[in-house]
Amino acid sequence: MLFLTVALVHLIALMSPGPDFFFVSQPAASRSHREAMMAVVGISLGIMVWAGVALMGLHLILQKMAWLHQVIMVGGGIYLCWMGCQLLRSARAQNMQPAPEAQVPMAGRSFLRGLLTNLSNPKSLIYFGSVFSMFVGDNIGTGMRWGLFLMIVTETVVWFSLVAMIFSLPAMRRSYQRLAKWIDRLASVLFIGFGLHLIFTR
Repeated sequence: MLFLTVALVHLIALMSPGPDFFFVSQPAASRSHREAMMAVVGISLGIMVWAGVALMGLHLILQKMAWLHQVIMVGGGIYLCWMGCQLLRSARAQNMQPAPEAQVPMAGRSFLRGLLTNLSNPKSLIYFGSVFSMFVGDNIGTGMRWGLFLMIVTETVVWFSLVAMIFSLPAMRRSYQRLAKWIDRLASVLFIGFGLHLIFTR
């Protein structure tokens, strides 16, 4: 019953729109499926970090080290604002000329940005620091903790791989190409909004 409950809660958290979703869907629709999958790997690694720390008692750490919570929030907010500015620059560049294939960022860069986007995601801190921690008490054994960890990571990889596959479809790419600059502008506003919320709402 615990596994089913955590699986459902985690799926709902994954499906709610946020920085991770936009970071996977945008390169899938605009550049390549491979680059989107590298972003999925980076995001999944970030989830592994959050889940591992949560299973070791993230909520207790945040309670005893309130300053660490503030540092994570501000640092994450600054990074998300930077990502939003990058997307805004990309949208403006599209007004001048279409981006040639040679300018496509390396897959390794997508991996690193995916990792940093997830680690700085306010949803991750709030979810793993509070909601997820409610289901993982001291009575949970080591074997069950490992089981929860593997389930969460697998669920994350499957969901974002599905997102990358759907947004890589030709029909989705054609739609994106028609609305690229507006989509990138919307994504930049959302990233900057998430970042400012982290910085100023503490």
